[in-house]
Amino acid sequence: QVQLVESGGGLVQAGDSLRLSCLAPGLTFRSYYMAWFRQAPGKGRESVASINESGTSTYYADSVKGRFTISRDNAKNTVFLQMNSLKSDDTAVYYCAAKLFGATGFAHWGQGTQVTVSS
Repeated sequence: QVQLVESGGGLVQAGDSLRLSCLAPGLTFRSYYMAWFRQAPGKGRESVASINESGTSTYYADSVKGRFTISRDNAKNTVFLQMNSLKSDDTAVYYCAAKLFGATGFAHWGQGTQVTVSS
């Protein structure tokens, strides 16, 4: 199992932007479907955004649609989450995850990065 490495979290004010990065060392990155999840205090983990292996198809939760953008750089084994117009409801620990093409679940996860949005 490979440990993914997230970075870019922090404390910001409502309306600000952040860009999260997730490095997937040692994976054949172009073969993996990548996703961002988040977990707020006292709540379950929710899917935020995901992107297919080639980067041609994306998915967003309704709560972030129009504000967040997921992208990937297969040459650098990295997936990004650009978060704009942040709200206090976006406060959570953000995790990235990797699912091998054809697999049923996400086998590789990061340790999470904290995003705190003050209102």
